[in-house]
Amino acid sequence: IPKRDWSSDVCSSDLTRAVIDSRRAQADDLFVALPGERVDGHDFAAAAVAQGASGALLTRDVAGIESAARFLVPDTLAALQRTAVAWRDALATTEVVGVTGNVGKSTTKLIAAAVLAARYRVQVNEANYNNEIGVPLCLLELRPETERAVIEMGMYTTGEIALLCRWTRPRIGIVLNVGPVHMERAGSLDAIARAKRELPESLAEAGHAVLNADDPLVRAMTEHTRGRVWLFGTSANDADLAVRGTVLASHGASGFDASIAYAGEEARVRVPLPGAHLLSNVLAAVTAGLADGVPFADCMRAIEALHIPTRIAVRTLPGEVTLLDDTYNASPAATVAALDLLAETPGRHVALLGDMLELGAVSEEEHARVGRHAAQRCDVLFTVGALAAGITAAARAAGLASATHCPSKGAAVEALRSALRPGDVLLVKASRALALETVVHALESGAAE
Repeated sequence: IPKRDWSSDVCSSDLTRAVIDSRRAQADDLFVALPGERVDGHDFAAAAVAQGASGALLTRDVAGIESAARFLVPDTLAALQRTAVAWRDALATTEVVGVTGNVGKSTTKLIAAAVLAARYRVQVNEANYNNEIGVPLCLLELRPETERAVIEMGMYTTGEIALLCRWTRPRIGIVLNVGPVHMERAGSLDAIARAKRELPESLAEAGHAVLNADDPLVRAMTEHTRGRVWLFGTSANDADLAVRGTVLASHGASGFDASIAYAGEEARVRVPLPGAHLLSNVLAAVTAGLADGVPFADCMRAIEALHIPTRIAVRTLPGEVTLLDDTYNASPAATVAALDLLAETPGRHVALLGDMLELGAVSEEEHARVGRHAAQRCDVLFTVGALAAGITAAARAAGLASATHCPSKGAAVEALRSALRPGDVLLVKASRALALETVVHALESGAAE
């Protein structure tokens, strides 16, 4: 954002991005003071300036920021959003790829960016900035020379993705899946599908809707877009697929081999990502690249060269135990996928699963479904949390005798220490609110939880 647009003589250089976390502030940043339920961003403005921020967007003046440009507005969030939209409108040669879905947005975003980078100058934010605050921050990071920006779009209810699309104006829209996430807010799977459908609905006739044909609710979105439809999937008998993929061999946490076919071309690739369940994410990214003119061979080379972070961190615990640390968050589909990865990884399969939150009326049913799946994927299962007791009960009913519900995280630590053996593989996963990373830290350090 050029300083002249802000009419400020205090700023000695251009403002190049906006931040809301004072700890991330650096030179040429605009710190945006957002009010919150527990903290007020104005209380951290001085810290942001001390970190190097060149400007601050405020609703009131504060002490300690005299060296920075100060912009006073009635509503800092609204000002952030309007500024981001204005900047997006100024980027005449930048095209946006939007990514939505209940599971896998961040990973697909990074894979798609890697594929598109075979032909274009690409920008992508590795953080999961996907809402009414995060998307404007992404837009304000874009540079004039950027040709493609890949932005993920989340939702809690209908209307939100439509708003994000009005701001970003995507030319390509990827919809991965529809699942029972945020059911307490959305109310039903149909409502979630309608909300995700807002991405393909927003596309112009020159746009491209990249849709997962393996998910019936996503496939139905073909009737709700003006853009060209590109279906991807795994069915060998689906003649409508533009891009088809098949898992040939799984190597657990070290990746998998897949066959990918498009328009008479076919290639076998080694995907260096943990878990064959990520084939759908790879197909989505490849399809977006093909829709945007990236040659098939270049797409394949980009996939084999992938080096991106994924939500599941793989490392070794004391005692030669392989850890699949997926404590970031949990939904039913993501937990099922993580259990599949566990089963694909050599060793005795041990899991600690916790509550999956925000599932509303389907919570009991979904915890039971995960429990039945765990019975087929685990040798030993532990759970923690009131809702996760349903996982244990369903797993035991499905035939897994070694399924135990722990009354606390401390009890889970002790149970795992007693159960784990050299060569085991341990998966730890639950909703973010359970903070199961404390269990992981205890296992790594040998300390009590």
